[in-house]
Amino acid sequence: MIERYSNAEMARVWSAENKAQKWLEIEIAACEAWAEQGVVPPEALPSIRKATFNLERMAEIEARTQHDVTAFISCVTEGLGEEGRFVHHGLTSSDIVDTGLALQVQEAAAILRKDVEALIAVLGKQAVKYRHTLAIGRTHGVHAEPTTFGLKLALWYDETRRNLERLDYARDQMAVGKVSGTVGTHATAPPAVEEYVCSKLGLRPAPVSSQIVQRDRHAHFITTLALIAGSLEKIATEIRGLQRTEILEVEEPFGEGQTGSSAMPHKRNPVLSERICGLARVIRGHAVTAMENVALWHERDISHSSAERILFPDACGLLDYILRLATFVLENLTVYPERMRRNLDRTRGLVFSQRVLLALIDKGLSRKEAYAIVQSKAMEAWGEEKDFIDLLREDGKVSELLSDKELKSLFDYEYYLKHIDVSFQRLGLGLAHHGDTETRRE
Repeated sequence: MIERYSNAEMARVWSAENKAQKWLEIEIAACEAWAEQGVVPPEALPSIRKATFNLERMAEIEARTQHDVTAFISCVTEGLGEEGRFVHHGLTSSDIVDTGLALQVQEAAAILRKDVEALIAVLGKQAVKYRHTLAIGRTHGVHAEPTTFGLKLALWYDETRRNLERLDYARDQMAVGKVSGTVGTHATAPPAVEEYVCSKLGLRPAPVSSQIVQRDRHAHFITTLALIAGSLEKIATEIRGLQRTEILEVEEPFGEGQTGSSAMPHKRNPVLSERICGLARVIRGHAVTAMENVALWHERDISHSSAERILFPDACGLLDYILRLATFVLENLTVYPERMRRNLDRTRGLVFSQRVLLALIDKGLSRKEAYAIVQSKAMEAWGEEKDFIDLLREDGKVSELLSDKELKSLFDYEYYLKHIDVSFQRLGLGLAHHGDTETRRE
């Protein structure tokens, strides 16, 4: 399953080759900027623009120098000859590393954005389809009042739209580069060089920096990914709960030939949803590390560096995967409206207790008196497994105030559907756009 849904495009973004390519683009842009400043001879630029790197050679040099940027610069300059002396002029390692990371994040976020948009589309379609499919609402895990399965999906749809806005904002916060030299004073790399490099690469210069771009930006991005993962975990947890044998209102896809247990052939486990939950926890753990990277010594240390080599590829790759997996699960979800109706009826009409309470109040009883009557009959229905409406009919005070016709009218599931479409209209979920093909069983 992982192989089926993995994304080679995201793997490319975080590959060693793409990282080095970004570094090379930054170095070339810096040389062009220095040429405008009269430091690099214009005739040197054609050769510099053709500069290349070799990952194997970089690894050889790094094994000796224990410094990845030094290895990169040495590798690039080896192939340039005389013009190589202008590469990395006035720059420091973090100028390259932080600006390169910003470029990788822009590419990764573009992929994640497409993933989130795909999930939004599926949630919107399914929400409209099941907007009037009645199901029991549960609070504290206990039956409350009727809702609809479509309304659950609409809640997830709205939350996922908010997550898209968060992702866009976090991506924008990371769209900054830094070419300000050691400790960020621009003493060896004037602002004009930074502005040229960032503009050419589609970034903004950080308004102020130390030797690094400040890590609150990075923490914001990773925690945003963790929040999106948290929403996916929320969805997956609900699917897992609704797939329990005692409930079985929905079921995630179960492929031909798939097995749920090595020992029990009957098992159909919600393993995809469980996988989403497990990986969301990993991403959430990365958010903690990203927050701890904010506080560094003085103008910088590099305690953040080793962690970020794991955080960014891991968090982006895992979120990409579970977004795709969640979309697959929701698009192919099996929904059981008959079972939802059976569960609605399971408490023998107790879900209508509030309607009876309000009707008695409308007839003149105090809330306290009406509540006592309804709760007494509800507890009797619970304990003796009797129909709630029959126990109410037998109560003298209830029968005195409510005719049998009035009482029966209170036990109507359609009552709970009267305002459902308002929420969908507020969300802009037009029925014509998404298709009015809901599954509804009375």
